[in-house]
This record gives sequence, structure tokens and C-alpha cells, in this order.
Amino acid sequence: MTITAATPQERMQSARTASRSVGLLTDAAKAGVLRGLADAIDANVDLIVSANAEDVARGRADGLTTGLIDRLTLDPARVRALATAVRDVADLPDPVGRVLDDRVLDNGLHLQKVSVPFGVIGSIYEARPNVTVDIAALALRSGNAVVLRGGSAAQSSNAALISVMRGALADAGVDPEAIQTVDDFGRDGARALMRARGLVDVLVPRGSAQLIETVVTESSVPVIETGAGVVHIVLDASAPLEWATDIAVNAKVQRPSVCNAVETLLVHRDAATRLVPPVVAALQERGVTVHGDAEVAALASDVVPATEDDWATEHMSLDISIRVVDGLDDALAHIRRYSTQHTESIITTDDGIAERFLAEVDAAVVMVNASTRFTDGGEFGFGAEVGISTQKLHARGPMGLPELTTTKWLARGAGQIRS
Repeated sequence: MTITAATPQERMQSARTASRSVGLLTDAAKAGVLRGLADAIDANVDLIVSANAEDVARGRADGLTTGLIDRLTLDPARVRALATAVRDVADLPDPVGRVLDDRVLDNGLHLQKVSVPFGVIGSIYEARPNVTVDIAALALRSGNAVVLRGGSAAQSSNAALISVMRGALADAGVDPEAIQTVDDFGRDGARALMRARGLVDVLVPRGSAQLIETVVTESSVPVIETGAGVVHIVLDASAPLEWATDIAVNAKVQRPSVCNAVETLLVHRDAATRLVPPVVAALQERGVTVHGDAEVAALASDVVPATEDDWATEHMSLDISIRVVDGLDDALAHIRRYSTQHTESIITTDDGIAERFLAEVDAAVVMVNASTRFTDGGEFGFGAEVGISTQKLHARGPMGLPELTTTKWLARGAGQIRS
């Protein structure tokens, strides 16, 4: 469905206007809209995959990394998975209208604190067409309009997805201006979105550390920061070999291009001889290049010497850094220095060590004996996610529907005046 507004500001004003009617939709109406949107995506798989093929071909020609190509690619199965995720969001409880506080003052004034939509959600991201659908679905389910800037790498994919979704809104009798894009304005569109204070209520960036830093520092719109994932797994002295191997391989190999993939293993010195050789071998068998310190290199073959930069790198590829540490205190010190406060995990059978790790690690998600790949809105039961917040205000960790609402106080009186 064609967008006719001529400027980014006009499109954002249209989204602002549409947000007022979307915010008044009932729970059942919002769920129905999303199911119609999912059906439209299913009905247009070939169109979406064809548009995506243009982006992938252009990305390969432009030299995009393997990780970015993986994030960019939409095959039929991935498109259908997007539709399934939208239906999952439709089935979630309505986050709007929750009563968060209820009290009656001594003078009889009845106060209620309730959850309400933000109004207009903006998002700037790159090479991730799945985000186009995830954020639109979550925004609509929480009663918000959305303005998207998905980047030039996925422009054809995003245009097809947005057209399909706007058409589904129109078919449902909902103002299609509730889904807007500024992609066709390029960087000017991104700048306009970052400066749209008063039109856009909150902005969520997703992408590289450089993109996120740019949005955080240049935006006049309030930003929920989603950070890079320099993710660690600690293999404690008591770590069972099977757990250590299975979790390390899963966290690195299942999808290395995403922010919850592990980037660094820290191995307790007392377990290094027992764990390093088989864990490194298991990773290498699956094509992982191991960057290790001198002790790791002495225990395993074909190890690339780790540099200082490796410890701070989000590889987003089949690369992993491994270091031997003296114990939990040494591991915690390493994490404090290099962590991006995304996700950290420890493999241990020592309950005391586990509880110390949970208490002392400062990250959005802290795990014991589990793959870091579980840090995900879908895995957490949110249906989809807006992003994974690594900041501490308003939202932290995977953000679903409740994080796309704010609050207001309702006061019901009977003529009270303040003395």
C-alpha cells in the first residue's frame, strides 16, 4: 500500500494522528488486527522473498559480512515464522489498562495508576527485516503507532513488508498511517526521526554499536538503548564436561550473528586441562575459529593467539575468544572490564558459586547452566521483542509488550478541593 506523504515530518504527523485511534482499540480488536496482518504476510511469502533476494544480492555485491547477510536473509520458512510470531503476539494479554496502583485518599479522592500506550514508537535498525514485523506487531498490540527506519541494506524487503502490513490494516478498518517508514529518505529520514521530539515518543535503535551510539548521542527523542552483546560464559571448576561442551557450542554456533551469541569463554584454571581440549575440539569441528590465550594454546591445537581487542569484540561470526582465569573473582573482574551488560552465564554445580555469580554480575540477563541464546523475547514468552535493553531506566533485558507502555494516574472525585 503506497505512502503518499511527501516529507518525513508529514509521515510522523500522520502516525501521530493514527496513534489516537489505535490507542482506543479494544483488546479483541487489536488481536484481530494482528491475526489479519499475519494472514497477509503468509499470503505474500513469494512477494516478500523476491524483494529480499534483491537486498541479499546487493548486500553480497557490497561486501556485507556473513553475519549481516544471515540477519538480512528471509527464506519462506523465516517469513512464515514472522507470521507465526505475529499470531503469538496477538494471543498475549493486552498490556494496556492494567491497574498498577489503586488507592483512596482520606478525602475520598479515588486514584488509579494505569498502563497506557506511549503513542508513537520509532525504531532505527539495519539489515534486519524481521525487526520491521516484530516492532510493528508489538507496537500495534500495545496500542501504538510506529515509524520505522530499517536501513538501505534491507530497503526492498522492508518496503514489501510495510506495504503488506499497511494493506492489512486498511482491510481491517484501521488507519494504515499507524505504520510508517522513512527509509526512502535515507540518512535524512533517520536524522528527522531522531529529531522528532513531540511527534515520536520513544526511539529504539537496534544494530551495531556504532549505530546505537549515534542514535543515543544525536537523538532529541527519548531513547531506549539496546546494546551490543560481548557475551561471556564462565566454565567453573565444577562444570560438567557435557554441559560445558553442549552449551558453549549452542551459544556460539546455533546463530553466531545475533547479540545473544557467546563471544568469550572464561575457563577456571583448575578445570582447564579437563575442559579446554574437548570444548575447543567441539567448537572447531563446527567451523569455529578459537582465539585463545597462551594457556589455551598450550592445551589445544590450531588456536589463534588472542589479542587485547578480542576480549572487547562482538565477533558476530564463527569466532570465539577463550581465556583461562584463576577463579571466580578473576572471571568477574574480566566480565566487569569487557561486558556490555547484555547476557552472562556460568556453568557450575556449586550452588554457592552460582548464587555469587547471579548476585554480583551486572547485566540485563544473568544465567546459570544455560545457553545465552535464551535471551530472546520469543524464548521468554513475549511472542517477539522490540530489542534487548542494556540500560537501567524504564526497561532492561528483552522488551515485549509491557515495555511499550507508560503510565498515567486517573483521579475520580466528588467535588473535593485542596485545603
